Amino acid sequence: MSDPVRILHFADIHVGVENYGGTDPQTGLSNRVRDFLRRMDEMITYARDHEVDLTIFAGDAFKTRTPNPTYQREFAWRVLDLAALAPIVLLVGNHDLPPTLMKATSIEIYKVLNVPNVWVADDYEVRVVPTKRGDVVVGAAPYPMRSRVLRDVNTGGMTIAETDAYMLRELNAILDNLAAEADQYDLPRLLTGHLAISGAKEGSERLIKFGRDITVPPSSVADARWDYVALGHIHQHQNLTVGRTGVPPVVYSGSLERIDFGEEREPKGFCWVNLERHHTAWDFHRVHARPFRTLRIDLRESLDPTADAVAAIEEADLDEAVVRVVIQLTQETAARLNSALIRDALIRANVGYIAGIKREIEQAARARLGASPEELTDIELVERYFLSKGTEDARRSVLLGEAEALFAQDVVDEG
Repeated sequence: MSDPVRILHFADIHVGVENYGGTDPQTGLSNRVRDFLRRMDEMITYARDHEVDLTIFAGDAFKTRTPNPTYQREFAWRVLDLAALAPIVLLVGNHDLPPTLMKATSIEIYKVLNVPNVWVADDYEVRVVPTKRGDVVVGAAPYPMRSRVLRDVNTGGMTIAETDAYMLRELNAILDNLAAEADQYDLPRLLTGHLAISGAKEGSERLIKFGRDITVPPSSVADARWDYVALGHIHQHQNLTVGRTGVPPVVYSGSLERIDFGEEREPKGFCWVNLERHHTAWDFHRVHARPFRTLRIDLRESLDPTADAVAAIEEADLDEAVVRVVIQLTQETAARLNSALIRDALIRANVGYIAGIKREIEQAARARLGASPEELTDIELVERYFLSKGTEDARRSVLLGEAEALFAQDVVDEG
């Protein structure tokens, strides 16, 4: 019996994300860009040490569809490192696609130059890929462009809903055809797709998404004709078939690095797959993604708010983290708070980047519907709305937590 084929599955690199970071004087790159590249280097080291046989990159190499040449160069070096170890499949994601069908994708250059060991999977197809431990059948499902899936269909008289429904039927048929073609081979089989699957937990990718997704039902990919389904597009790692029998693991590897505070609590990493027909095993391996920390400090009853805030910072684990501080205050304690000393304390705590120091000042008339909206913070306005609707305390608390996550991008930097 042959050994399982060792497969590296990762996705959603988004080289070019620069928020929450300054410029590295040695390289001229954003510190945040370097974070993303370091995560790739960490992953490549693991793949080399564990003798990878095949790499599946499930799409979205860059933040934008037209990355600058420096980012393309940095990504290319790492593609070549992986290709030197084993064949690599570069699946086209929505961030890799050009604005129009006739233009090139951001990763098409590897195909044009015929780079050895690199398959740019920009169309729906099945290939048999030779590896050191045997052949593998790989089905590729790049991000579904309407102009490609519906290129032979006249949608002029259709509504948006009708077009989307037709698009979903066509996409389901394509996925079924890929499985049927793979089923002709008595070999381990893997489907890789850059797709939105219904039921998957979305995260911060919705904030940088291009286009309108067609959401595919899990049954379209959780097909026993595959042994593993390697997905990209959604940044939160998850297995959509956990606990189910008779179907393959349908896995989003998630992104390698955090984009913003919406991903603060999400583990980041890649998947390592031991692929066998009917007996596939896999693990999720965490990488050392830069931590994001929200430090909430309640100083409404503090006699020395500055000293108490500094003490809270010194007690927290903020080393190399992107940090935002949210301070609850009254009008009286706000007047005694020294923001400069708080910033100094954050610097001494060796934070990677100060995302913001936000004051939430409690108003005397906070809960009254007659209070002036200008006196309230964004989250207080949302809370006032829930109060006006008579929302129960427990549910209001949950909803306010979700609202705070949505406001994460709007944290005001006191400096």
